[in-house]
Amino acid sequence: MPAVIAENDVSIWDDETGAVYHYPKRYSSILKPGVQVIYYKGRMTDKSFADQRLSAQPHYFGAARIGKVYPDPKSSKGDLFALIESFQQFEQAVLAKEGSGYLESIPPSRSSNYWRSGVREIGQHTFDSIMAKAEIKPSQATESGGNEATWGFESRTEGNPSTYYGIRYERDPKLRLQAIAIHGLACKACGFDFGKAYGEYAKGYIHVHHTQPISEFEAPRVVNPETDLVTLCANCHAVVHRRRDRTLSVDELKGIVRGKWVCAKADE
Repeated sequence: MPAVIAENDVSIWDDETGAVYHYPKRYSSILKPGVQVIYYKGRMTDKSFADQRLSAQPHYFGAARIGKVYPDPKSSKGDLFALIESFQQFEQAVLAKEGSGYLESIPPSRSSNYWRSGVREIGQHTFDSIMAKAEIKPSQATESGGNEATWGFESRTEGNPSTYYGIRYERDPKLRLQAIAIHGLACKACGFDFGKAYGEYAKGYIHVHHTQPISEFEAPRVVNPETDLVTLCANCHAVVHRRRDRTLSVDELKGIVRGKWVCAKADE
């Protein structure tokens, strides 16, 4: 059954629109791989977010499908991450309220607290009704570049060569977000964590490494963020690529690391 997933302007959850949805385990029976979802935002309470929303009113702003679901390694409560697939952003807001009624059917028993649920099952008819009112925003070209602080991750195709003072390979920014959700922010070779070492200023910074270099792709290929990507600190990433004729595997890198960092424990 389709579902609505809420994304708040201010949240304790590490959501990344169109890439990763972070949620408590009580919704695990609803958000399963393959489920169609509609993105929802409640009423705006802070005007500083006005330019990041399609409307100040409660509205729907996109549609997608739930991909693979992973446990949150930092949670002791069983929280989960779902990878988001086939995200379609709406060109304009689809308001949740139409006239005196709502697009979602609210059971009488939940009339007082229905909107408090961050994830809500909806029937196929409701899903189709919302989609019929939506205008899908044209797809944007994938941004490419080597900025490790911003490029991302999902099982998606990467490696299309494009001319830019020679040849460069397009990276999908979405893959980075998914890789970090799966592998975390600590280096998988030495355990270094930028946030723990440098504080808030460096929180969230990490390099994402292709286990097979993009330059070796003979054609566009599907990249799985769980098996084809790994998080490494800047030092370890540099060592992996130190020689042009060879790329070290993560296991080989672990074998030559001479020290472990106190910031976090590397994978055994």
